[in-house]
Amino acid sequence: MQHFKEEKTLIVIGGGAAGFFCAVNAARLAPNLKVIILEKSSKVLSKVKVSGGGRCNVTHHCFDINELIKKYPRGKNFLKKELFQFTPKDTIEWFESRGVALKAEPDGRMFPVSNSSQSIIDCLLQEATKYKVHLRMNSHVQQFVKNEDKWILDLGDEKLQADFVCVACGGFPKLQQFDWLQNLQHQIESPVPSLFTFNIPNNSVTTLMGVSVQRAQVKVLGTKLNEEGPIMITHWGMSGPGVLRLSAWGARILAEKHYHYKTHINWLPDLKEHALREEWHSIRNKYAAQKMNDKNPFELPKRLWQYFLEKAEISLEMFWSKLPAKQQNKLIQILVADEYEVQGKTTFKEEFVTCGGITLNEIEAQTMRSKLHENLFFAGEIMDVDGITGGFNFQHAWASGWIAAKNISFNNKF
Repeated sequence: MQHFKEEKTLIVIGGGAAGFFCAVNAARLAPNLKVIILEKSSKVLSKVKVSGGGRCNVTHHCFDINELIKKYPRGKNFLKKELFQFTPKDTIEWFESRGVALKAEPDGRMFPVSNSSQSIIDCLLQEATKYKVHLRMNSHVQQFVKNEDKWILDLGDEKLQADFVCVACGGFPKLQQFDWLQNLQHQIESPVPSLFTFNIPNNSVTTLMGVSVQRAQVKVLGTKLNEEGPIMITHWGMSGPGVLRLSAWGARILAEKHYHYKTHINWLPDLKEHALREEWHSIRNKYAAQKMNDKNPFELPKRLWQYFLEKAEISLEMFWSKLPAKQQNKLIQILVADEYEVQGKTTFKEEFVTCGGITLNEIEAQTMRSKLHENLFFAGEIMDVDGITGGFNFQHAWASGWIAAKNISFNNKF
């Protein structure tokens, strides 16, 4: 007499990058596994859609895992075990084998060759269709509990049953938003925002919105926080990768300061103040007969250079040869240690990243399995892991989703 194996069910909570990657890979690796994605909103893959200005920064062109983990302010030891199992090379090969070629930009960020996040979304949706993943929108899990060897998920108006659950719902900005997971007894690291811009209210620098520099150094006074990278001036303050990376490294420190602190910007990061002073005499002699507004020796954006001259109380008609010592000192200070008072932050709702989540010492890094409950897995930002900008958060999403899928499908064979 032939025995048919009972069909088992995996429910993935969350229709984002990590959730989809877990679902489609589990369904592919275990054809007899019923896979359901529950998404509480009316749209899936929303962060994928808006990431990288709509291009989707899929991963980063860094293939040395020891270097890669340095891009994550939190979770390095955990990530070392995770990212060795599914590397950026694996991400590239996974998408390319499904018809989505990726390209690396000079700074290492990787995007679809199509320059459209829709390529990634379409690929994941096609995989879901191919492997018969059930996608349920507007399905809000209020809590779930273990009943013998099954998980019972309460959606309010109905209850679902699963053999495996993968929580991949992303991070939450407030601790009370984790309440639906409380009955699992997992410890939660209190969430605070990561990857945010600096608000500089009532400062004339905001009149330069849209001006950017390709490389500057940003520091937070009174801390060791220090980052280099592109900076963009916005109508509310400072943004760009340099600022966003600094906010990630300083997520908890800046939260403790209630987002009120002073920041220094060195607009010429290759020069310290003493070095600039040493060069200044030759700069003045070289451009002596030219007006300062006409000759910007540092190749800064014209509007920014004019702003610095005005801030240093230097007339736009001033000749380099006539620059008084007082204004000269002020301009040098602005160029290498420009000070701004930050009061508040701005986060982007769709691209919101949190520092915090399920504490990592309660999750097996090799499998993404809960150490407290059998057949419970985690993937993505729900864990206390976050990276700086550059494709690192997505790489964690793909890797953790894939590892969870691999181990769920392995368990389903027995």
